[in-house]
Amino acid sequence: MFIPQKVADRLREYALQVCNAPSDRIFPISYEVARMMVIKPGKMVGIKLRPHDLRRHFATYASRSGVPVEIVSKVILRHANLSTTIQRYLGTISDVEAIRWIENIYG
Repeated sequence: MFIPQKVADRLREYALQVCNAPSDRIFPISYEVARMMVIKPGKMVGIKLRPHDLRRHFATYASRSGVPVEIVSKVILRHANLSTTIQRYLGTISDVEAIRWIENIYG
């Protein structure tokens, strides 16, 4: 599970209260509203932030926290091809980060 169990339980309870049909939305907002909810705080701190940046960050965080790349690819990102996940999301790390990982593994 990628969110704390307590949060998942509360979200499930809320969804049961507000959703009467499978097509009902848990949070009745459009993609554009969600996009603005990400862009505006980014502007406030002086960075260009898009919703896809959060998706990429979550996938990278999950992978580097030990979640198998197959789970990141198929379950979290819903990619049909594992190579898409590796090339576009997890394939690039800095030299400093690579050295840190090598030191953690062999140090």
